[in-house]
Amino acid sequence: MSLEHYLTVSALLFLIGMFGALTRRNIIGILMGIELMFNAANINLVAFNRFLYPQALLGNLVTLFTIAVAAAEIVVGLALVISIYRSVNTIYAEDINLLKG
Repeated sequence: MSLEHYLTVSALLFLIGMFGALTRRNIIGILMGIELMFNAANINLVAFNRFLYPQALLGNLVTLFTIAVAAAEIVVGLALVISIYRSVNTIYAEDINLLKG
């Protein structure tokens, strides 16, 4: 497999994630789309590391850091979703008007 194959898969995964994040009404669906976009970026990092610098571990380390940041992001996001659901009783993005006075 060549670099183009990895980039194609990554681009498709990113587009699916962007479509999911932009078209979903449910906050959990939006968070899942964002996670797909993070995974597409991770595929890019690992693929470029493999083809450009096969002996270096920097791309893999950055990918592990990105996975840790994504895990922290999803934990904070789900905590916010639970908090919003308890106060508003909905998880639909267009029904949440928390910043309005």
